[in-house]
Parts: sequence; structure tokens; C-alpha cells
Amino acid sequence: MLALILIFFVGKYFFDLAGRYDRSEWGYAILGVISYYAGTFLIGIVLGILGEFSVITNVDEIPNTVLTLLAVPAGALTSFLLYRYLENRWDRPQEQAPSELLDSELINQAANDADTRDVNENKL
Repeated sequence: MLALILIFFVGKYFFDLAGRYDRSEWGYAILGVISYYAGTFLIGIVLGILGEFSVITNVDEIPNTVLTLLAVPAGALTSFLLYRYLENRWDRPQEQAPSELLDSELINQAANDADTRDVNENKL
């Protein structure tokens, strides 16, 4: 039950973050929940590998409560890291695409000068 509440809040924070930056709210809320489950999955893989190399006891002998107490913080940490990454990435100012021509400003200025010259000649 506690995990469902945590998953709700993870999705809510990602939903709000995407709303602030005009991104797909539901898409990023689902991404946040997926990142939580990915973190819990990865800690399970790490524990399994450590169990195979006899660094820890056999994973089958670890009580489910202990596994849950290890998996929940790992999932929360993964979600938090993704949240901070997205927030920092979206806070940066967007780089403008370089113009195709190196001297495009000079060309535009020359065109504007030619237009003003034509207007002045027409007045005479």
C-alpha cells in the first residue's frame, strides 16, 4: 500500500514538472513511474549478482521485508535523479540554430540599405 502512495507522488511530481515546461504531462508522469520500477529492478539485479559471487547470502534467504526496504529507496533515488536531470536540462536556455550563411547579417543589412535607397530615389 505504501508503494502505491509513493508511485502516485512520483507520477504527480513528473506530471507537474512537465506542465511547467509545456511538455507531455502524462507521458512524463508514466516515465517517472517507469524510472521508479527500473530502480527497483536494478537493485534486484545487483543483489542477485552479489548473491552469486557469495558477497552476500543467497537472495532466497533474505526476507521480503528487507528486499522491499532496499528496493523502495533505490526506486525513489532513480526517480529523483531523472527528475533533477530533466529539470536542469529544461532550465537551460535553448541554443539557437546557426544560420546557414556565415554573413547572413551583412546580407540582410545590405538588402535593407538597398530598400531604403530605392525609397529615397522614388521620393526625388
